[in-house]
Amino acid sequence: MNKKSLIIFSAICVLFFPSAQAAKEADMPKIELEQSSKTQAEEFDIKKYSKVYKGVTKDGVVMQALEMMKGTIADFSYKAIMGNNLTHSKINIKFRNLAEIKPEYESFDALGWKSKGKLYIYINSKHQEAPPEAIAAVLAHEAIHQDEFASLNEETYAWTLEAATWMQLSEGNDFATSSGSALVQREEMLKKLFIKGNYTDKYIKKAVWTNPGYANMPSRSPGFEDEHL
Repeated sequence: MNKKSLIIFSAICVLFFPSAQAAKEADMPKIELEQSSKTQAEEFDIKKYSKVYKGVTKDGVVMQALEMMKGTIADFSYKAIMGNNLTHSKINIKFRNLAEIKPEYESFDALGWKSKGKLYIYINSKHQEAPPEAIAAVLAHEAIHQDEFASLNEETYAWTLEAATWMQLSEGNDFATSSGSALVQREEMLKKLFIKGNYTDKYIKKAVWTNPGYANMPSRSPGFEDEHL
């Protein structure tokens, strides 16, 4: 494995539900839904938030997504992105043509990457027009992955957090749910699994554990050892 850069096994693939030592299980947020009071802003002042998110992103929709995450079920992921993670540095986020990294990544929705000790989240450039609520859900997922150790337990947790984040941020928000973007379609599919499982990981776990993309992935990883996670 290339020591300078490596993929964190957190790529999110179309239709497949694919997307470290993470924080200790006791530090992870319990996934429970509360109604969000955050709504879609008519305008977003990119200049105002550029200083806040220096070193994280230069993209307005990502800044808006991050603002939406604060104080919600995705707050743990927000803090990880802002530097409270295993590298103790901010996670850099940008839209990118993932095929430029590797042709087989072309259909991935997002990709976690670690290079020279720094964490990155690359979102497929085809999702640049997706609503910030959907971007926030993806970021909530990806920020859970903080090193090269992947597991089915970790992916199950990350997918469930993504679904819960989308539900909370899109509740009563027709602008988000009716956008028609590919990323929203993905989030709505996760939402259905989450609801079907009575707001637990029951069916999301089945999707992850039977995913051919995870065929050789271990069931546990540091911070996600509990088989009943």
